[in-house]
Amino acid sequence: MIISAALFTALNACIRFVDHFGTMQLVFFRAMGSVICGLILIYRLNLSIVGNRPSILLLRSIVGLTSMAIFYKTLQLMPMASAVSLRYLSPIAAAVLAIIFLGEKVRKWQWVFFISAFIGVALLKGFDVRISTTALGWSMVTAIFSGGVYVIIRKIGKTEHPVIVVNYFMCTCFLVGGLWSIFHWVMPQGIEWLIVSMMGIFGFYAQVYMTKALQNAEANLITPFKYAEAIFTIIAGWMIFGESQSWIAILAMFIIILSLIGNVWVKRVKV
Repeated sequence: MIISAALFTALNACIRFVDHFGTMQLVFFRAMGSVICGLILIYRLNLSIVGNRPSILLLRSIVGLTSMAIFYKTLQLMPMASAVSLRYLSPIAAAVLAIIFLGEKVRKWQWVFFISAFIGVALLKGFDVRISTTALGWSMVTAIFSGGVYVIIRKIGKTEHPVIVVNYFMCTCFLVGGLWSIFHWVMPQGIEWLIVSMMGIFGFYAQVYMTKALQNAEANLITPFKYAEAIFTIIAGWMIFGESQSWIAILAMFIIILSLIGNVWVKRVKV
């Protein structure tokens, strides 16, 4: 999951470099390289491209596509570190959805940490004028759909190879993003071709490692390790894009992260 977090940070940085493209064109570029990598790996590993459970794989792909497209929109509307931190509310959505669809239980103390996470969101929104109410709303929607992805992957379990799970997702993004982009195409120039190509490679292996992590541990136990992405993103945003953060904003981000790590601790020690 830590490797995945580092690769997602590199992907997010690529998106910021070319954020003048439309959201669905970014989805298309993100998927283009990943589909190529996925098909090569499927061939080398001699896997069935259809998978064992195509219906639930397609569901994961549609939910993931929706989450990705909206998240890319938030990257265009607010600082990179803020967009990533707000997306971390997805474990709360995952916990609620897991109660409904997987029958998993949430302890009382977990709700305390969930509330403190929302306090962190309020601080982040209240003290960062670069985050509009609209952008915050999109971030909440992204978190819900991202939480849905975690739950669906848990439902899939180890019945599918992670490369198949990711390939379904990327093929869906490639087809939908490509069809949409036909009518809104902006031609990349110069080094932009290299950047959009790297998006697919970074994204593919980030997804593979995230999927492997989720398949080998409960979602609410492994997802906190993804929060290393917040640290990576704050550093990248500052060093590459000059996105400064106030101490209150950084405090708010870490309140969100520590709250969700506290949720995992409560779940593990059963207090």
